[in-house]
Amino acid sequence: QVQLVESGGGLAQAGGSLRLSCVASGRSVSSDSLGWFRQAPGKEREFVATISWSSDYTSYADSVKGRFVISRDNAKNTVYLQMNSLKPEDTAVYYCAGRRGLATKTSYDYWGQGTQVVVSS
Repeated sequence: QVQLVESGGGLAQAGGSLRLSCVASGRSVSSDSLGWFRQAPGKEREFVATISWSSDYTSYADSVKGRFVISRDNAKNTVYLQMNSLKPEDTAVYYCAGRRGLATKTSYDYWGQGTQVVVSS
């Protein structure tokens, strides 16, 4: 069983940057696809980004494309989300997730507890 723990959330000003980390434990996730999702107050959880096991494929939500970068370090069992040019609408709880198989926008098997990101204007 995989446990995911996110960190790096906090308060940022609009236009600023934050880097989220998500460390997996329980087993190696080096062969799994990993993703980031977010849920804003009063809204459903939405896809943000995903990365394949080899990092040769990434995909982003249109709302973050060009501003956010997903990456991973399989030796550290960790996935990252570099968030640049932050906007107030990026305020949400950010979750990392993993799945066996292809990197997709849905159908993840295990999830972290989330980390709060607040962007002030």
